[in-house]
Amino acid sequence: MLSGRGRTKIRAPRRGGTSAEEVDFNTTWIELQQSFTAIHTKDASGLSYEQLYRHAYRIVLRKKGDVLYKNVQDFEQKHLSTVVRPHFQSVLPPPLLVHLSPSMGGSTVSERRELGKHFLAQLRTIWEDHRLSMGMIADVLMYMDRVYCADQKRASIYDTSMSQFRNCILFSSADPVDKDGINVIGVLTKVILDQIQMERNGDIIENHLIKGCVYMLEALYIDSGLEVDENKLYNAQFEEEFLEASRKFYLAEGQQMLQAPDAGSYAANTMKRIRQETDRCRSTLLESTTPKIVKVVEDSLIRDQLKDLIEAETGVRYMIDNERLDLLHMIYDLNKRVDENKTELTKAVTGRILELGADLNKGVMAVSAVSSDTTADGGKVSAAGQQTLAALKWVEEVLQLKDRFDNILGLSFEGDLKLQTAQNRSFHEFINSQLFSRSAEYISLFIDENMKKGIKGKSENEIDTVLEKAITLLRYVQDKDLFERYYKKHLCKRLLMNKSLSNDVEKQMISRMKIELGNNFTLKLEAMFRDMTISGELTTGYKEHVARLGDADPRRVELAINVLTSMTWPLESMSSNNDREDQTKKMQCNYPGAIERIKLGFEKYYSEKHSGRKLTWQANLGTADIRATFPGKDGTKERKHELNVSTYAMIILMLFNDVPARHSLSFEEIQARTNIPKNELVRNLQSLAIAPKTRILIKEPMSKDIRASDQFLFNEGFQGKFHKIKIGVVMAANRVEGEAERRDTQKRNDDSRGFCIEAALVRIMKQRKELTHAHLFTETISLLNSQFRPDLAMIKKKVESLIEREYLERIEDENTPSYRYLA
Repeated sequence: MLSGRGRTKIRAPRRGGTSAEEVDFNTTWIELQQSFTAIHTKDASGLSYEQLYRHAYRIVLRKKGDVLYKNVQDFEQKHLSTVVRPHFQSVLPPPLLVHLSPSMGGSTVSERRELGKHFLAQLRTIWEDHRLSMGMIADVLMYMDRVYCADQKRASIYDTSMSQFRNCILFSSADPVDKDGINVIGVLTKVILDQIQMERNGDIIENHLIKGCVYMLEALYIDSGLEVDENKLYNAQFEEEFLEASRKFYLAEGQQMLQAPDAGSYAANTMKRIRQETDRCRSTLLESTTPKIVKVVEDSLIRDQLKDLIEAETGVRYMIDNERLDLLHMIYDLNKRVDENKTELTKAVTGRILELGADLNKGVMAVSAVSSDTTADGGKVSAAGQQTLAALKWVEEVLQLKDRFDNILGLSFEGDLKLQTAQNRSFHEFINSQLFSRSAEYISLFIDENMKKGIKGKSENEIDTVLEKAITLLRYVQDKDLFERYYKKHLCKRLLMNKSLSNDVEKQMISRMKIELGNNFTLKLEAMFRDMTISGELTTGYKEHVARLGDADPRRVELAINVLTSMTWPLESMSSNNDREDQTKKMQCNYPGAIERIKLGFEKYYSEKHSGRKLTWQANLGTADIRATFPGKDGTKERKHELNVSTYAMIILMLFNDVPARHSLSFEEIQARTNIPKNELVRNLQSLAIAPKTRILIKEPMSKDIRASDQFLFNEGFQGKFHKIKIGVVMAANRVEGEAERRDTQKRNDDSRGFCIEAALVRIMKQRKELTHAHLFTETISLLNSQFRPDLAMIKKKVESLIEREYLERIEDENTPSYRYLA
């Protein structure tokens, strides 16, 4: 017995025997007809398929193929109409049609599930029976298909019978009484949709029954003459209704869930629905439906609802603030499905970054509202210290915010480049906010703090992390020229006052800056290190020079010199604005005799090595180690200490070598003898006479303020816990600039920017010769944007200046304002 179509090879009839002319068609057809009936009734065990094949073969040879073809068609038509269809209709339970009416007739889920299951099982059975029977019959009629059907270009008998099944069964009425009622394929569609709806609601259904009927719909075409995928019953009849029903279901579900919105639950449910529909297409329907039904879910639950979902109370802002990375990843996945640019998610994330950044800015600005001018007033000094702590805290919090969103980007947003770009843009925006203009100073302070003590005890990897964090923030700074100014000032103090813990780390930092910002940015920074190296060689050479002179006086002062290039070092910014009222006086302070002699000796030595150079001594930047002896009282042993003090403090203390015991000097006398600028003198006297642990001098009357009438005398009863004592200068450490200092720094920076703008204008015009006003401004901004944010008013002012100095001229006869370069 044949097991299926195309599996058994039928040998050609043996030669000889009865000729084609001797075949009686009617008798042969009756035998074939009886055999086909036996096949359909599953009573074919006694048939000889070789004999049946020979009968069909001879009929075709007798040129009766058209009659045979028509007879088989009529037979199958009659069998389907009079046997299969009535039987199928008879086994369908009458309540089924009632339950499938639009109102569903008050039926329960359990009733509908069982009725649908019965219907699907019956339909799949008659389909499988018909397909199996027609496979066997088609094998018998194989020669007719190959010869007659091929010559006449007619469909094979198997394909024809499939079309007949479609017309006689699927397109026929499911109700034997109501011939115009719903047809079988309509019932099938409703049953499958109803079963799927049950499964969506959590019930268990017979997926294999649906799959069998789906295979039937896929195998049949709505039009036998056009066998393309779009004409399959599955695509043309079922799939469209399935997608439309799904759209209505998910739209309703989305609206229901948004009535009491929980963004996390909504996103989780949406992802679950997408997985369910994907699995359903694999196990119950066809995988070709997967992208279509997924799009329906995306359009219904995501595309139209995404904005409300993201902006909900439990939306992206809540997820970010509570670090719900799993929920953020789901939101990202949902947004990515309907918008490759992730517009709504990007908007929410960047908005939150800007909000958090603005809060950080407002917090540090609130502290900065307290006056931070450098004065001797203790309260204001404290305020400046608080501002410095607030500045460092701001940088730390910005870094924490950056780490936080980097973590979200990596774990929740899959490192998405567009979101990364948007996040970086947001950090850049709030760090360079027009309302907050101190980021360059604060970041430089942060680096300074880490270079002085932040890397102490850290491993190389930890140091690399600190440096990378600093560079990360530097990338966001718009006014890199202002950062360079602050960084040079802070580096200057670290190098000259030996505050830096590691020169190697300092050089690593500069190397990173060079990679990030280019050679021009680090030229002067590298020159500062070269000066320090050369200064060390000079100091060694001078000591050798003194040794060759044969001066072996043990009391001779040892000199360590730092010779600084004036154009490289920001010496003018090393003091507060108030100290600059008398720069000449500062440079010409009166040194003690011993110091003056060695000072002159070094100047002579240096001039012999470098003719034509002038040395200007910066006493405010130096330090000194001096030995102090405190006489004992009441038989106690005298005490000796080594004091590390500023150069100004050394000058002040050495005055008291020539003052009789228990005699004092007034503030005015000290100033007159030393010629130290007033503000520097005040700070150094505060360190020597007011600081509790370093009162080398006694102040009368004792108070925090220094007045012109105050008297100072040597404190013979000073008691120090250590032999070596470091006496720092009040407010000598780096701190946030006061408003006056800030204005002065800004003015200096603006002056420097003016030169850069002029150089850029000349460079552009020299290359272009002629250029319109708009193009000149655009190119200038583009050229300078990597260094700072050029001010349009300043560019315009510099253009006018270049015209006045005859570097440029206006082109009068042009329609648009234009300029010409004058060689």
